[in-house]
Amino acid sequence: MKYENAGEVIPEKLLKEIQKYAAGKLLYIPIGKEKKGWGETSGYRDRLQKRNRMIRNKYAGGMTVSELADEYFLSLDSIKKIIYSKKNDGHMTYAPTVRSAVAYANIGMLEEWIQCFLQLTLKSGPGFYDFMEEKHVYFGVVKFPLRLIQVDGEQATGADEENEPDDHAADLPPLLIQYEEGRFYCIEQKEMLAALKRRKVNAFPTIIVLKETADYQRFKKHYGNVLFFIDHA
Repeated sequence: MKYENAGEVIPEKLLKEIQKYAAGKLLYIPIGKEKKGWGETSGYRDRLQKRNRMIRNKYAGGMTVSELADEYFLSLDSIKKIIYSKKNDGHMTYAPTVRSAVAYANIGMLEEWIQCFLQLTLKSGPGFYDFMEEKHVYFGVVKFPLRLIQVDGEQATGADEENEPDDHAADLPPLLIQYEEGRFYCIEQKEMLAALKRRKVNAFPTIIVLKETADYQRFKKHYGNVLFFIDHA
């Protein structure tokens, strides 16, 4: 290690202060960067925190300790420690509403919100796990014109793309709409979509689900810059 003369590196006033405490001693001055915590560099710590939030959300949503242990391949004691931990890791409480989905999206956890919605609210069947194992891209929460959604293989019609006021929209769940081969399809909420159309709601908060790379590129080209994100609710 090459030594430097402190008088040539450190301002005189600061040097005099150091000399009061360590005159004549060899000092090591660490690089002025905040030390990263365990797992921060690899991202593992962040993934672990997200997993733990999901476990607490699902427990609050009615899943048992045994069910969670089976799903996450953890012991019963490990699940209990996560559920009853007093450590604050930014836990957010899931709710089946646009407000909740937007809050999750704002911290990069939209996929986790969708998982809770499908599993806890819609109580999707065996196909839920197949769906979650597939690689998806999620775009949203955005204001989406409902006339673009396919109904029984035909495109639904709408008067215009302006949404008439709906004071309760933030308390409803967003629509999950899949974009495939240039068309939009309602995944699970067909009854909700029909109810919105009966009320003549022309646009509604929506999460777009995309699977294939080609679909994503096509979607971004035609819709990526024309749909408005909802960043608060």
